[in-house]
Amino acid sequence: MGETMKDYEKMLEESYSLMGDGVHDTDTLLAWRRAEELKESQENITVIVSEVVKGGVVADFEGIRAFIPISKLSLERIDNCDSFLGEELEVRVFEADMDEDKLILSAKEILKEKQEISRKKKISDVSVGQVFHGVVATLKDYGAFIDLGDGLSGLVHISQISHKRIKHPGVVLKEGQEVDVKVIEIKDGKISLSIKDLLDNPDDLELEENEVVIPESEEIGTSLGDLLKGFKIES
Repeated sequence: MGETMKDYEKMLEESYSLMGDGVHDTDTLLAWRRAEELKESQENITVIVSEVVKGGVVADFEGIRAFIPISKLSLERIDNCDSFLGEELEVRVFEADMDEDKLILSAKEILKEKQEISRKKKISDVSVGQVFHGVVATLKDYGAFIDLGDGLSGLVHISQISHKRIKHPGVVLKEGQEVDVKVIEIKDGKISLSIKDLLDNPDDLELEENEVVIPESEEIGTSLGDLLKGFKIES
């Protein structure tokens, strides 16, 4: 379930104070109506952070005090909001409650969408057969996720790790290990990779090590005399 007003109730109570006696003038009523419309349309708006408070930051929206929780400021974990003071943020209305004089904004959804657009653009520049030098990010029973850098990642299925059958990717790989991988498929925005395609087949190596050199056909004697040559037959 998504976050609701109750999730922020404690933070809001600490960071908000009712304006006056709670009676709104015409401009404020119009601003709240605008906020409610924006909540429905999820249109992007721009605000400037005017204050850092416990649990997030505050910005002005057409005369209304708006709260942006720390969890809605970035895609990354934030422990301190001081760097956001005075910053211009692109946000959407997350919650609007005129009766409580509480307006919550969020930048997180916009950042997610921009990140996804950027990722798709980067993927469009990747081609099958391309080789990357990456880092093993996560190991799963079914394969390994490889960090390719520049915000890209791909999956090496367990069947594409080694020429030999392995029970778990951890038999061959470990998190943090640098590996060379080859792109073997790009489908539905996902990159499939292979490690074994860049490795020599150990079966082929075994054949080379145990290779038997067979002489040219003209060097092979086929007559009975040739086969018995050098042997003395006792009468």
